[in-house]
Amino acid sequence: MQSLDIEFQSPAAIRAFQEDLLRRQMAYLAEHSPFYRRLFAEHGIDPTQVRTLDDLTRLPFTEKEHLQRFNDDFICCDRADIIDYITTSGTTGESVTFACTDADLERLALNEAKSFAMAGVGRESIVQLMTTLDKRFMAGMAYFLGLRRLGAGIIRVGNGIPELQWETIRRIHPDTLMCVPSFILRLIQYAEEHNIDYRRCGVRRIIGIGEGLRDQDFRLNLLGSRIHEKWPEVQLFATYSSTEMGATFAECSEGCGGHVHPELIIVEIIGEDNRPVADGETGEVVVTTLGVEAMPLLRFRTGDMAKKCTERCTCGRHAYRLTPLIGRKHNMIKLKGTTLYPPAVNDVLDHADYVENYVVIVQDSAAGTDEVVVRIGLRKASPEAQRLLAAAPGHTPDLLIKDLKDRFRSRLRVAPLVEICPIDEIAHINFPAKSRKPVKFIDRRTHP
Repeated sequence: MQSLDIEFQSPAAIRAFQEDLLRRQMAYLAEHSPFYRRLFAEHGIDPTQVRTLDDLTRLPFTEKEHLQRFNDDFICCDRADIIDYITTSGTTGESVTFACTDADLERLALNEAKSFAMAGVGRESIVQLMTTLDKRFMAGMAYFLGLRRLGAGIIRVGNGIPELQWETIRRIHPDTLMCVPSFILRLIQYAEEHNIDYRRCGVRRIIGIGEGLRDQDFRLNLLGSRIHEKWPEVQLFATYSSTEMGATFAECSEGCGGHVHPELIIVEIIGEDNRPVADGETGEVVVTTLGVEAMPLLRFRTGDMAKKCTERCTCGRHAYRLTPLIGRKHNMIKLKGTTLYPPAVNDVLDHADYVENYVVIVQDSAAGTDEVVVRIGLRKASPEAQRLLAAAPGHTPDLLIKDLKDRFRSRLRVAPLVEICPIDEIAHINFPAKSRKPVKFIDRRTHP
C-alpha cells in the first residue's frame, strides 16, 4: 500500500527515517570499514556524533580516487560472503571493483523493482532487456533481479542487433523495452527499412538508461522528441543511476524528475564551496548509501551536476527528486570566457541534420586555456545540407562549417573549432571495443 511506502509519507517522516538509517550506517562503518575507520581517526571524527542529516556536512567527502587507490579497504565483510563482483565503466579513469553480498543483491532487486513499478511495470508485464548481464556490469544484473522480484516476464536479448530485437518482439510481444534511448532510433530506422509496423507491435513503454530524455524543465529533449514523434504510442521514462550509489532515480508517469528511494540513499547537492546549495539550485550530486553490506560509501562525490526538487510530486510521493543531469563537473568547459557542459554542445550538434555523428574533444590551447574541437561526420544528403549547397554549389565543407559555427554562437554565444572527418572514423571513436557507452566527449586537458 502507498501509505506504507516511505516515499509517500511526510517530509518529516522521511527525514527521521533516513536519520535512523544514517546512525546505523555510521556504526557499521566504524566497526567494519578499514577505509572509514582510518578516515575517522585522521579527522578526529566520533561516528556516534553523526546523528542527523545536517551532521553530514562535518564529514569529508569520498572521492573516486579513494576507491581507485584503496579499493580493498572499502570492503566491510568477509570475502566468503561476497557472491558477485562488479566493475565501473571507467569512463573517468581507472575502473573500480565493487563487491556484493547476497543482501546487497536483494537491495538492488528492491531498488529496481520499485523503479520499474513507477513506470507501470507489474506482474503481467513482459520486459525486453537490451542490456548486457555479463562483463561485470551491475545494471544488467540489477534490472533482471528487480523484474524477478516484481514477477514480470523477462527477455534477456542483450544490446545491439536490431534484427534480433525485432524478431524477439514479433515472437514474444513485450510491452516494455529497456535500453539506451538512442538505440530506439536505430530500431525505428531498421523497422522502416524492413516494412515492420512498429507502431502496432504492442510496446507501450520504453525505459531509458545511460542517456537523458528530458531538459531541465522536464520537457522531452531532442532525443526524446525524436522518439516520441516517430513512436507516439509509447511512454518514455528516464532513469539515472551509477554503480557507486547502487540506486536508481527513476521517473514516475508524471515525468517530473527521478525519485529517490529514501531507504536506499541520502543525497546532498553541493556547491563550489563544498557546502549544500538551496533546494532547486544546481550543484554536484553527493551520495551516502544506506543498507549496503559489502562496500557502503559515505558522502561520495559523483561528479554529476543536477538540482533537487523537494515539492510534492503530483503522483503523491513526498520523497525528493533530481532533475535531469546538467553535465559532469569535471567535464565543465571554459571556452572564451563562457562556461559550458558537453550536453549543451551535443544539443547543437544533434539539431543539425547534416551531422551524421560527432566527437567533442577538449584540450589545452597554447595559452593554457580550453580549446574545443568538434569533429563531425557529414550526412551530405540531408535536407538541410542540400538547402545550403543549393545556395552556393561547390563549397560544401566551408558552408556547413560556417552554418554550424553560427548555430553554436546563436545557442552558446561562442563557437568551437569544427573539423569534417569520415563517418567511419568518427564511428570508430564513438564505439570502442571495450566501452559500455558511446564515447562522444574526450578530455585531453592536462591543466587543473
